Amino acid sequence: MSVRPAWEVRENENATRWFDVRLAFTDGAHVDALAVMAGGCVGVEDVRAQPALSLDDLAVLADWIEDSLAEACGGAAGAAPEGCTGQGRRARPVWPRGAEGRWLVAQEYRAAQQDGADPVLAVMCATGHSRRKSLRLIGQARDAGLLTPRRARR
Repeated sequence: MSVRPAWEVRENENATRWFDVRLAFTDGAHVDALAVMAGGCVGVEDVRAQPALSLDDLAVLADWIEDSLAEACGGAAGAAPEGCTGQGRRARPVWPRGAEGRWLVAQEYRAAQQDGADPVLAVMCATGHSRRKSLRLIGQARDAGLLTPRRARR
């Protein structure tokens, strides 16, 4: 994997940085992406892959490149330099584990349902996790009896 800074935009004390990311695999496949780091979050703006990525692979692309982007920003080396997030390698909020975390997931899920919003997206935003991990947390809350079962059991 290679990460090269592409450009940076500064506004007051905040900075948004774009990076060219290339993942090369031993079988000749490769993924070229334009990633952006802003406000402690990683986003992927453009992806070109040979052969094409599946939807599941595309969904976890940001997780694949997050550590390399943090290293490019200096997050793995201790204090982050100016323009990079100061939150360390992971730019996600602290989320409690165990029963308290499942209860909070259930609260976020129900609040989004009542507001008519996407409950999975609400859990993703609250936890900072990917869709797959958020669905797993929602499933754990269901298993704990904090949310109604997804389907009627026969």
